[in-house]
Amino acid sequence: MELSTVYYNRAEYIETDTGNKVSRKSVICGSQNIILGGKTIIQTDCVIRGDLRRTGGGHAVVIAIGRYCLLSQRSIIRPPYKTYKGIFSYYPMKIGEHVTIGEGSIIEAATIGSYVSIGKNCIIGRFAIIKDCCCITDNTVIAPNTVVPSFSVYSGSPGAYQDELPECTQELYENKSKDYYAKFTPLD
Repeated sequence: MELSTVYYNRAEYIETDTGNKVSRKSVICGSQNIILGGKTIIQTDCVIRGDLRRTGGGHAVVIAIGRYCLLSQRSIIRPPYKTYKGIFSYYPMKIGEHVTIGEGSIIEAATIGSYVSIGKNCIIGRFAIIKDCCCITDNTVIAPNTVVPSFSVYSGSPGAYQDELPECTQELYENKSKDYYAKFTPLD
């Protein structure tokens, strides 16, 4: 299926040297603790919480997002947290390349691999690990600490294994994310 061109208001987006397109209407806290790999699109009303980090020394990078990712409108990305030995702490989150996060989804995973599609209105629980080449369908709730294996489709509440993805998933998701980026065009 051919993707149609998506037009956006050039004044609403900031474009970085590495090709990231970030909506001025998104909320990005602690930007010094967030790394964007390049050619990532962060749409309107997204919330990325880079300010939630461990106090004291240690990791400065709170959220790392790979190349060609799409964070759709109203998605929320915040690092996972837990209390360990009486101390409340946030932990870093890593999102791979060619990852699409649907509208209204809330992400608190420890790791999301590359070539992953997360549908609309999903909740990815704290410290979940989503391996490479996965599909999480719309309205799915992935419980905290769940490991979603490669080439699997998860859906439901709570999210459960539904199907297997073909070996060409990596190519399909890569082509889709590059095509979306190419067709995300400013109105002039």
